[in-house]
Amino acid sequence: MTGEVHPDISPLAFLLGTWQGTGHGDYPTIDSFDYGEEVQFSHVGKPFLVYRQRTWALPDRAPLHSETGYFRSGGDGAVELVLAQPSGIVEVHTGRLNGTTIDLRTTGVALTPTAKEVVGVGRRLEVDGRVLHYRLDMEAVGEAYQFHLEAELHRVGEEG
Repeated sequence: MTGEVHPDISPLAFLLGTWQGTGHGDYPTIDSFDYGEEVQFSHVGKPFLVYRQRTWALPDRAPLHSETGYFRSGGDGAVELVLAQPSGIVEVHTGRLNGTTIDLRTTGVALTPTAKEVVGVGRRLEVDGRVLHYRLDMEAVGEAYQFHLEAELHRVGEEG
């Protein structure tokens, strides 16, 4: 959408647009892997940003993961994120905005009966100009809280 960003989320406007790049994943219960990724942040004039993400295997581009959700401002640098995954996992995060860095940690994780056990997730997003770096840490399937994913994504087009 073009037009004015709702004033409540204007501190998050630096995220707006489409970001693409590659990342690396690792966790004790799986083989390490590299992946391609696209993330989109958009708005509809309401007090939230719409977030959509998808990943694919490299080099064959087979679909891997996707999630969708909403970033909200809690005021005074507080940030909220709620997102859902087709694997049956819903995450609710709270955190802080510091410049163009957002640090989030789950306050709750809901699972469908067939979802893998996820206990907690931490996300860090850092934007430096036209580059978005992120890291995702996770406590899941009996493993302690630790590194799971990191990626470097580059802004596509002129938004932001």
